[in-house]
Amino acid sequence: MRPAILTFLALGLISSAIAQQPKWFKGNTHTHSLWSDGNDFPEMITDWYKQHGYDFLAISDHNVLQAKEVWMGVPAVEKRRKALGKATMDKYRARFGNEWVTTRDKNGVTEVRLKKLEEYRPLLEEAGKFLIVQAEEISAGLGKVPVHMNAMNLREEIKPVKNLGSIPKVIRANLKLVNEQSQRLGVPMFTHINHPNFRWAFTADDMAAVLEDNFWEIFNGHPQINWPGDETRVGHEKLWDIANTLRIAQFKAPPFYGLGTDDAHHYHGEESNPGRGWVMVRAAKLDADAIVKAMKAGDFYASSGVTLDDVSYTDGTLRIRIHAEPGVKYTTVIRGTLQGYDATTKDVATPAGDTYPTRKFYSDDVGRTLATLEGTEIAWKPSGKELYFRASVVSSKPHPKPSFKDQTEMAWTQPMGWKK
Repeated sequence: MRPAILTFLALGLISSAIAQQPKWFKGNTHTHSLWSDGNDFPEMITDWYKQHGYDFLAISDHNVLQAKEVWMGVPAVEKRRKALGKATMDKYRARFGNEWVTTRDKNGVTEVRLKKLEEYRPLLEEAGKFLIVQAEEISAGLGKVPVHMNAMNLREEIKPVKNLGSIPKVIRANLKLVNEQSQRLGVPMFTHINHPNFRWAFTADDMAAVLEDNFWEIFNGHPQINWPGDETRVGHEKLWDIANTLRIAQFKAPPFYGLGTDDAHHYHGEESNPGRGWVMVRAAKLDADAIVKAMKAGDFYASSGVTLDDVSYTDGTLRIRIHAEPGVKYTTVIRGTLQGYDATTKDVATPAGDTYPTRKFYSDDVGRTLATLEGTEIAWKPSGKELYFRASVVSSKPHPKPSFKDQTEMAWTQPMGWKK
């Protein structure tokens, strides 16, 4: 074979190898539109994320896929806008043009047709640059208790199963529906448990018992999520550590992996707006199957503002490289639970109306602080006695869209050191 041909083939192999190198992709897996309880059109929402540097988006409306004929009264559209300023319809027309907007008069009311995903996808999706993943927030419940989970890369709408006697049973039954669809259609799908502290719905013990899933929202940007917890109910950080400890020590199962999400509902300047939390997924390429497979493998981290240039656990050392912003300080808190931890609990009475009359409080050994490190280059070696460990990177920079008091930007690695 001639040298020129060999050179050409070698260059082709090198180019192919470079193309397959994993990259970080920024995405949001939880947000809402006029198709359920959001207050803007999905095209407008998708355009916002695309223009603000996201690589992929999953609009996850409650119990519906954007795949059927839906009309909505224009007065109802405008009523959902809680902020002052330009009308929702005016902004919609200004962005996409009068020819794009479909309206009709019905019984004296002007209605607008909500575009299906298949209609607006060609308008905004770009191969290798921006991806739209079909999703649904499966909004089940146990009585008045909300039990919600997000399913990504769906092909068919899921009708939620409710009121099965316990929260773990409800979660388990709906996860089964997604898994059955995935297997039947041969399409990888990804499901994560949503906001357990929303209306104080369920506990770490509830989550830990559902061995069929190990993904949840460590950060959800909605202001009603009760992320910090209160005097009688633990916040998300402790909730994660309790669930991880129970999974590994009691159930001999993998821990939970944490996502950051927006759970945005409002797009006109109101409280539940986009850009609060996201995931950074390390995948070979930007397509739905690759993103789902990478997330199911745990190759992602959660963020509410902090960017990690790299995170790895190799040769017995955790390494984190933080992308520094001028004037911002970074503290990495490594948390975990050691073998032989104090497993005692105490019951604490909860306020009236809580899902449970009492809740368990676990000892400080569960999710204890193992190290506190300053700076942007982190290298830390565990002792080997950890059931698991994980890192929370806390910056000094105030969050520009805070969900709770004194919130600063953060990032969260996944649990490590549990594979023995």
